[in-house]
Amino acid sequence: MKSITERHRIILKILGENDHVNVQQLSSEMKVSEVTIRKDLKLLEDKNLLFRTHGGASKVNPYTNDKPVAVKERLNAEEKQVIAKAAAAMIGDSDSIIIASGTSMLALARAINTEVRLTVITSALNVALELSHHPNVEVLQLGGQLRQNSSSVMGPYAEQILADISCGMLFLGVDGIDMELGLTTTSLMEARLNQKMMDAAQITVVLADSSKFGKRGLGKICPLDQIQHIITDSGISPELVNQLEEKGINVTIVQK
Repeated sequence: MKSITERHRIILKILGENDHVNVQQLSSEMKVSEVTIRKDLKLLEDKNLLFRTHGGASKVNPYTNDKPVAVKERLNAEEKQVIAKAAAAMIGDSDSIIIASGTSMLALARAINTEVRLTVITSALNVALELSHHPNVEVLQLGGQLRQNSSSVMGPYAEQILADISCGMLFLGVDGIDMELGLTTTSLMEARLNQKMMDAAQITVVLADSSKFGKRGLGKICPLDQIQHIITDSGISPELVNQLEEKGINVTIVQK
């Protein structure tokens, strides 16, 4: 059996070559239990030599930082557009929906067929402005404290309005999707507002390009078993798709 020093050296060597290590593979290769490997990863993380992730570890920090909306809009813009088109196809005539905040939500607002009658409840100022010019779309703008980085509102006033609402679908953007932690965002207040949105909707549809998987934000929105549908792009791994579907989540993969 290899010593703890030897195991740590091997883990860091594999991590340096592959950017990610897997607990099961390390356990098999070094002939020790997965519990031992997880303890090794914890010790190495405490020394700031790696970051633990679901089922392994990475040398890239999984925690995401908040960015201005103008910067976010340029990130993975093409993927967001095709994801938004797939989401817009789920919306029917006379539907009442909630659209949360974020650049994926703005892409959705631009992709919606505004020839149909629609009621949209949103916390996002840019979403409301995008849809306000269309006579068939009734927009209910939530009120509250302005969060400049997402051009949206949050806080108890928005939550109070949502307490009186019941609708069909919530379209939700996130900053991170982690198989253990669930859905997260970089703002605690926004995470709480997202929870209230989920309470007001029958179905939650998450729009997330594949770069969001394996990432974590400060504010936890919910575990994965509380959502019904994820729309993402082909950058997601087949293994992740299988894990999500095993949790009962419908996964739609779009092509650029």
